[in-house]
Amino acid sequence: MNYTLHQLEVFLKVTQAQSITKASEQLFLTQPAVSIQLKNFQDQFDIPLTEVIGRKLYVTDFGKEIAIAAEKILNEVYAINYKAEAHKGQLAGRLKISCVSTGKYIIPFFLTGFLKKHPAVELVLDITNKAEVITSIESNEVDFSLVSIIPEHLSCEKIDLMPNRIYLVSNTEIKYSKKMYDHAIFETLPLIYREKGSGTRVVMENYIQKNHLPVRKMVELTSNEGVKQAVLAGLGASIMPVIGIKNELKMGQLQIIPVKGFPILTTWSLIWLKNRKFSPVANAFVDYVRTEKNSIIKKNF
Repeated sequence: MNYTLHQLEVFLKVTQAQSITKASEQLFLTQPAVSIQLKNFQDQFDIPLTEVIGRKLYVTDFGKEIAIAAEKILNEVYAINYKAEAHKGQLAGRLKISCVSTGKYIIPFFLTGFLKKHPAVELVLDITNKAEVITSIESNEVDFSLVSIIPEHLSCEKIDLMPNRIYLVSNTEIKYSKKMYDHAIFETLPLIYREKGSGTRVVMENYIQKNHLPVRKMVELTSNEGVKQAVLAGLGASIMPVIGIKNELKMGQLQIIPVKGFPILTTWSLIWLKNRKFSPVANAFVDYVRTEKNSIIKKNF
């Protein structure tokens, strides 16, 4: 056998994502590149590591064993690299963060300065929906998670970062006046939903149920960007965080419809499991966020 560390990394990421597409996105590689590396790695074994049924990729039992071994090998390699950097007097190690999809408009601003200050730190950032973010922190797979709704069943500590303002939004084909509309407006608006498991979907459904709104569900999409494009195209309106549509509002492509009870307010928070033992990198990041939070928000938001 003559497999490489890169092939181990690709195989491990594919098994974690259970998707070549998702693995390529997380590795910043093309899908063909990931497929080639995966094939070259699997060809060195007589027993299949993965199999495709329909269009879904499954990891075999043997593949799961190899994935566990691959993770151990890669962790040892990372540890060697981090120790080498530590001997140079640099903070080194991995910082693992999961982030709800809309948080992608926020989390980079809290990472940039820290990573520039500590170039030997390796960032692992997973941007996904709320359900998967909660799973990642619940299973202790990450150091921190960025959420706008804190799970009630988890014992967490947090740093509140900034408000999350959620509005009723449409494109500008129909001009709405600046008067405050009542809930009757929902009778005329087909609504575009996020998928189940999304934090925005939870806020949206809670508001609708609390106010007994007569809504008409138009379509369900799996990303904030997908919802935004559907609203821009005129498929319907949606209830969306303003942080993800600032440019479209400035350019006059989208508009906020003023409705009683809006904006809905939640809070963007960086959370971690209570009593979690921090690595030196995680400890340094917490200190950085606490110290720099206000200046980051003032500069960028």
